[in-house]
Amino acid sequence: MRSRHSIDTPRAQMTGAEIVLQALRDNGVTHIFGYPGAAVLPIYDELFQQEDIRHILVRHEQGAGHAAEGYARSTGKVGVMLVTSGPGVTNAITPLQNALMDSVPLVCLAGQVPTTLIGSDAFQECDTVGITRACTKHNRLVGDVNDLAAVIHEAFRIAGSGRPGPVLVDMPKDVLFASGHYMPPEAVAPRPSYQPDGCCAIGEIEAAIALMAAARRPVICVGGGVINSGPEAVKRLRELTDLTGFPVTSTLMGLGAYPASSPNWLKMAGLHGSHEANMAMQDCDLMLCIGARFDGGLAASVDGFSPHSRKIQIDIDSASLNRASRADIGIRGDAGGVLAELVRLWRALPRASDRARLAAWWRMIEEWRARRSFSYATREDVIMPQYAIERLYELTKDRDTYITTEVGRHQIWAAQHYDFEQPNRWIISGGLGTVGYGLPAALGVQIANPGSLVIDIAGDASVQMTMKEMSAAVQHNAPIKIFILNGGDEGTARQRHHANPDFVKLAEAYGGHGIRCKWPAELDDAILEMIAVNRPVLFDCCVADSAHWHDAPWHSDQLSC
Repeated sequence: MRSRHSIDTPRAQMTGAEIVLQALRDNGVTHIFGYPGAAVLPIYDELFQQEDIRHILVRHEQGAGHAAEGYARSTGKVGVMLVTSGPGVTNAITPLQNALMDSVPLVCLAGQVPTTLIGSDAFQECDTVGITRACTKHNRLVGDVNDLAAVIHEAFRIAGSGRPGPVLVDMPKDVLFASGHYMPPEAVAPRPSYQPDGCCAIGEIEAAIALMAAARRPVICVGGGVINSGPEAVKRLRELTDLTGFPVTSTLMGLGAYPASSPNWLKMAGLHGSHEANMAMQDCDLMLCIGARFDGGLAASVDGFSPHSRKIQIDIDSASLNRASRADIGIRGDAGGVLAELVRLWRALPRASDRARLAAWWRMIEEWRARRSFSYATREDVIMPQYAIERLYELTKDRDTYITTEVGRHQIWAAQHYDFEQPNRWIISGGLGTVGYGLPAALGVQIANPGSLVIDIAGDASVQMTMKEMSAAVQHNAPIKIFILNGGDEGTARQRHHANPDFVKLAEAYGGHGIRCKWPAELDDAILEMIAVNRPVLFDCCVADSAHWHDAPWHSDQLSC
């Protein structure tokens, strides 16, 4: 069933709700994640009369936002969420802020009370524009139905261009009922005040090349900005590394931009990074930082961070340059474009392939690698959480697999022990650290990639924050796998609670499949069962109780479940 209206002219007459649906179609939207309410019922009436756009009904507006984020991050498209006024909008604040901090392209369509009631403390009214100003890239209240199409087209352009981020469109109910003219995207002129410039100064790139050619202890650090830039940036990063022979590390958000199987890979840097990565970052004479910020996750002490290195920082957002640590060369530009120029100029250098000057540096790196900083003691009578992640990786690495996580120790263990060869397969909350992110994000990833294996690596406490979206996964036939590292405490918060539900029974209550595993010898078979089941799964993996980051004398009676 198609829309009841066809667009024969650029100024077709439609209701506001019909305009919303047509604007979504014209921006390539095929899925939206939402929860209904009175202020957006006109849009829902139109949704149910068409089949071009699939609506994914969630159980909470926060779930809608995180699902839209997972959809966006796994596809590179703009994610879309639909919420009602008042509490619908306030429940969306967390995913909006999460998307802002992690540079996720997101459009939030929000209902509002009729324009005549705005400012009167009407039922389910709030100052949506005021509340969301600090957690969006742009927001706009639409007061005229004839402006609605242009505002939505602009929202998609702003969300997906430059440094990606969330944009909110606030739509009063009377505007959705009113009739007005529809304007297609090509008929809407870009806003003059927003003109992102992805180009960069060639002189700065030439200066960067000179530093790179002279470096004897270089390191490349990549962040999520390389992945956001798209496949071309990832390709150019790998090409540049092959040409230069430089070692590569990444931030937590940058995992997958560079293949973990490469000998140049030092693993993740930062607070929970590898010894070799952090030592290389600290002792290098040149740091090439691409699409990453020198924040607390990367450098515990900014003042003492890599004091003897020259730093080159590449970022599409000029506000991120020199923000935390001073760069000797700051290059504003899209990562893909800058990397392409670096590759071109490096190829033109005389003796560009001469790597003899790096030999001593690589010998030092191999000594650091020999520390095996992520190693741990295994036992036959208890599942160590690191071992659980390693077995999960070995049994899923050859499949088309996407990994989401909640936030906590399980997230760090996943980053350390699950290797990524491709970008857009590691879907996490980085900047905001949103507990409860992984399950709804997995729903969004699965909707976007129906034939793929989608696993949320979770903690027993964090997964309960948004457990209600298990119902949405069952309803929409999204066979996500929730792999719970059940340690019986609240992880990084270190609060003993031991009041977990029976996750197997909970899965069955939702209509999913429950699995519990307590012993290392049974783990592989249990994981294979999880993969084989074509339904949402809650996998209760009972790991060593109170397992810290480092080894401890574990005993079988320390199992948490």
